[in-house]
Amino acid sequence: MAGKYSNRLGSLAGSEIRNMSIECEKVGGINLSQGICDLPLPPVLNTATKDALDSGMNHYTRHDGLDELRAAISQKLLRYNNIQADPLKNIIVTSGSTGAFYCACLALLNPGDEVVLFEPFYGYHQYTLLALGITPLYATLNPPCWEFDANEVEKLITKKTKGILINTPANPSGKVFSRRELEILADICLRHHLFLFTDEIYEYIVYDGLSHISPGTLTTIGDRVITISGYSKTFSITGWRIGYCACQEELAQQIGYAHDLVYICAPSPLQAGVAKAIQSLPDSFYLSLSAAYEKKRQVLCEALQEASLQPYIPQGAYYVLADASRIPGVNSKEKALYLLNKTGVAAVPGSAFYHQEGGENLLRFCFAKEDQVLNEACARLQRIKGFI
Repeated sequence: MAGKYSNRLGSLAGSEIRNMSIECEKVGGINLSQGICDLPLPPVLNTATKDALDSGMNHYTRHDGLDELRAAISQKLLRYNNIQADPLKNIIVTSGSTGAFYCACLALLNPGDEVVLFEPFYGYHQYTLLALGITPLYATLNPPCWEFDANEVEKLITKKTKGILINTPANPSGKVFSRRELEILADICLRHHLFLFTDEIYEYIVYDGLSHISPGTLTTIGDRVITISGYSKTFSITGWRIGYCACQEELAQQIGYAHDLVYICAPSPLQAGVAKAIQSLPDSFYLSLSAAYEKKRQVLCEALQEASLQPYIPQGAYYVLADASRIPGVNSKEKALYLLNKTGVAAVPGSAFYHQEGGENLLRFCFAKEDQVLNEACARLQRIKGFI
């Protein structure tokens, strides 16, 4: 069998997030590992999508998306992110935000190029780079506030480095990059002629009075920023795969070609439904979304603390990293399986978010769950106290 398969995937392993979901199914546990939103969809989304299906919207759209969706995203970017993006020139609707990042890398980077990636990182960011032959350069986010050292970032950069990737709010740490931090990274990108890829899929989910700041608003670096987002998390439609990227026209054109090659287009009736929801939902929807998740964050963090799993309180997104040093096991995978076996609650091993030895005393929990499910998970977590 040697030599039968592509070398591209040789260095990649299966996602620990999916692995833990499978282990959870085996024991009939509560899955706080995978970021699957269990919350109900906005009614307008269901209605508009059904209307699109009933009207026979079953065919290809333009590779860059429906006109009405690109127009809605353009208006949203201006109103919420303070980014001016022409729907005809600067926006590409993609098959999820993951698809946006994949196509951006495919279009703008070459095998052998390097991209700075902050860890703990979202696994699919790393997987995408590796699958395309791009080398990640790992910069550290240091707990408890997940701060980075600008000098460390600077020292990583070589002649092969072509970009920096950030996720704000971040999965798994919940970090929200501040304006000052973004200005530091923008300065580095300018001096080294780098792209700044920014995944903002959790942009509406921020806590404690913080504000989400899009790097694309920084005038000094706007033409180097590839803004990536989507509606999987905001509308609880992770399986719909409706994302987008916004960037300078020449870059958008190349990303659009890549998206056409790989995906052809995002699902047409689902695009129509999302467009209508963006146009129709008031600001109060997004504010209530953040407020609801902030309450869930409190419930889970209090339960983790009571269970002697000290949480790192997230500033945004809907995950919590917790200290699992008291749970038996030589590594985070063993600790996650031990927790699942004793409590029936699945979490992600912290090592899934680090490239070497990091994260072995961390577990990630997702709190995007209905209250009754989250409350039951929190009650079950208390069982671990009898085993540590």
